[in-house]
Amino acid sequence: MTHLLTSRRGMLGSGAALLFAASVPALAQSRPAIHIVKDPDCGCCTAWARFLYADGFDVTFEHRSGRALDGFKLASGIPPALFSCHTAMVEGYAIEGHVPLADIRRLLAERPQAVGLAVPGMPYGSLGMGPDSERDAYSVFLIGPDGNYQVFSDYPAA
Repeated sequence: MTHLLTSRRGMLGSGAALLFAASVPALAQSRPAIHIVKDPDCGCCTAWARFLYADGFDVTFEHRSGRALDGFKLASGIPPALFSCHTAMVEGYAIEGHVPLADIRRLLAERPQAVGLAVPGMPYGSLGMGPDSERDAYSVFLIGPDGNYQVFSDYPAA
């Protein structure tokens, strides 16, 4: 009887250990890595990154200025008409500018054939650019593999 009880405890303990071990990769995958390339003097990019980190992203930075930053944007497939102050890479997608968290999460959930998303310029009230309650109207664009883009979502003025 003691042997049977020990075996059951051992099996339960082993089962619990296996469940925990199996969940560790899932936990790691729940925090997508996002790498932000930005000008070293840009504070709004850092504010945007704080929102990403608070929402569960693992955030890393790389500093580039001027032509080096523009070159990275072009190499990432961002059309010049959609340029903003920073470019991020997450799970194979480029994220240009102050793209809201909900749009990044939607992109990662839907996984369209695309270069990524962009919010051109630096609209007031976009994520990291001031209060959402006072925002200017702006659009988030989905950039296709051919460089064409279309509206992914709209944010009206508040």
